[in-house]
Order: sequence, then C-alpha cells, then structure tokens
Amino acid sequence: MGEDIAVTGIGLVTPCGVGTEPTWEAVCAGRPAARSDPTLRDAPVRMSCRVPEPASQQGRLWRLDRGTRFLLTAAREALASAALDPAEWVPGRVAVVIGSAAGGVDTLETQHRKLLTAGHGALSPMTLPAFLPNMAAGHLALELGVTGPSLQTSTACASGATALITACLLLQAGACDIALAGGTDAMVTPLCTAAFAKMGALSRGDHDPEGASRPFDKDRDGFVLGEGSGLLVLERRQHADARAATPLAVLAGHGTTSDAHHPTAPHPEGAGLRAATAMALASAEAGIADVDHINAHGTSTPLNDKVEATVIRELYAGHPPSVTSAKGALGHTMGAAGAIEAALTALTVARRTIPPTANFTAPDHTTTGLDIVRAARTDQPISLALSHSLGFGGHNTVLAFTAA
Repeated sequence: MGEDIAVTGIGLVTPCGVGTEPTWEAVCAGRPAARSDPTLRDAPVRMSCRVPEPASQQGRLWRLDRGTRFLLTAAREALASAALDPAEWVPGRVAVVIGSAAGGVDTLETQHRKLLTAGHGALSPMTLPAFLPNMAAGHLALELGVTGPSLQTSTACASGATALITACLLLQAGACDIALAGGTDAMVTPLCTAAFAKMGALSRGDHDPEGASRPFDKDRDGFVLGEGSGLLVLERRQHADARAATPLAVLAGHGTTSDAHHPTAPHPEGAGLRAATAMALASAEAGIADVDHINAHGTSTPLNDKVEATVIRELYAGHPPSVTSAKGALGHTMGAAGAIEAALTALTVARRTIPPTANFTAPDHTTTGLDIVRAARTDQPISLALSHSLGFGGHNTVLAFTAA
C-alpha cells in the first residue's frame, strides 16, 4: 500500500459511552447498551441503542443535526488523543472525510413533521445546512478551520470504513498530511425504525432489549438500531514521526468491492467479501495465515451472519482467527459502524485484548466453526487484525491493522 498510514488519534461517541475509554470498557465487559426507547413508543419496535447526549444546546450547537454533534464531540477527543492543535497545523494540508448512511435524517424528519402540522412558517432556516448529506464533514471542517479536502462518503453501513479508505488514498496521493476520517449517524428515528422493521431487519426482542442483539448466535433475529460516531486521525508514518507522535496502530491495508447481486442481501457465497479480503491482505503484504483476529460486521441478522460466518470458516480453514462483533453491545450504528469498529480493532491490536461478542451463547449450524470470543475479554498477541464492514447496495470493505 506504500508508506504506512499511522492511526495517531481516536475519538468515540457510542451508545456505550461518550469517549473512547467508556466505550472500550463497556464493549470489553460485554455490556449491551440496548434499552426501551420512549421516542419509539408508537413504532413497531420500541427499543434502540441511543447515545447519551454529549453536547449541550448552547451556542450554535442547536443548529446542528444530532449526528453532527456526535461527530464534533468525537473529533475533540481524537485531536486530543493525537496531540494535535488546529492552531498549529497548516489548514490546507488537513483533510476531513466522513461517512454517513443517511445524513441529517433526524433533522429532516423533525422539520417535515413541523411542515405537516404547522406549515412552512414553522421550519427552521437551518434545515438544509443541518440535513444535507455533506454537512457533517462541512461543519467539522468549519469548526476546525480545515481548508484541505472535505468529503462525505455514503456506502450504507460501510460508510465509515469507506471514509477511512478514502482518507488513506488522499494521504498516499500527497493531497494532505493529516486526515480526520470516520463516520457518524443518528438514525434512531421513527421513520428509520419503521422502515427497517418493515424489511424484517430489526430484532423483535422488545421484552428483553439488552439480550436482543445477538451476533452469530443461534437465537439471533435481527439487529438493534443504534447511533454514534467514530473518528480516527490518520497520518503517513513519516509525518507522525516528524512531530514525535505515538501511533496507536497502523492501517496497513484495505480492500473494497461491490456484490452487484441484490439491493439489500449479501452475495450468497460472500464473493465480494472474499475479494475485499484478498485486496486488503495483498495491500498489507500479508496472507490468510497472517490474520490473527477479525472484528466482524456481525449484524445479528440471520442472513448476514450466515454469509459472513461461511466466508470466515472457508477462508481460514486450518487457521481460524478469533472473531468478535461489537454490535452485541453497541447495536448497529449504521454509517458510523465501520469507523467505530475500525477504532475498536486498532485498540484491540494496541492493547492485545479482544472484546467478547455480547449475548453470544451458542452457534447454529450456519455459524458453527468460528472461534467467536464469548463471555469475557481475551488477551491475545495480534500481528494482523481485519475489520469487516458491509452495506446495503452490495458494498464490502475490509481494513487491515497491524501493531505500531
């Protein structure tokens, strides 16, 4: 892939906590964040994984979509983690690349309800700047004074991972020296919940929200809708070394493919995921036998987990890597998931600790054969770890992380 891309900072806002350490602690404890959600009392599914609101409504923050507020909070932590001060960098040499599956859909739904109930005079003048798909990246660039490339990627649930790949390409092309890359989404809304429920994608475990998200488990019946943001600071290794930064991990390779099979279902043999894995390993100058750990997409839906499990079992026959899915604890954070899970994978490599898959108790015949970490965190030296992210539209991304 060329020069190493160092991960020098991480910021997380998730249903498990506002900040990297609260999130890491909860995920490592296998503590699910799903709860009954009063805002969904009229929805067909009345539970979610919500983020504790991290930002006040003071100043101009009230103008921003909920997902953008998550992003700004994650960015502050990521910059502190990377020991970066926007007052000291060259703003034209910094890029912002943010993934989102739905843009500011929370704002859009809220303002549309106002239009229908109270007329156009009730609309906020900030409706468009809050919900347009590019505006999370735009607001972050504005907040930090970044004048380099500012982009938004949208590949459904792979959006955050696609943003990281795009940032790598910008760094390798010399278009920037620092990239703030990740994802954000706030899709726990009545419309999104009802739409996913209509598709049959959501768990119907309202009677036991904490036990509803069950990646790879025999009793899985769908995902729990979540929200959040993950932001990683990426730099070429030489640039990080020049400013005496301490990398957390190295983003050593990546692969991305399309299934061209079905709008929402994965390819039945996982052809795109297999190809993306091969690309990621080739760019990392590694092979199947080098993979120690996989942070799986692991949505808790019957079909996704079956296909992903089959790919892992067949690709790594004779050399099974440990496998975990954070969605048992976090729910499915949509366009933010790829970035949040990439951050967790980087931390897994750095700390040699693998979080368990919350609520996984036993496989069914489709997930048998995987070395799924269950019940408690596991200590394991890791040379190479992969993070899978898949999305509606047939998007497949695989990120490869190595120790710094």
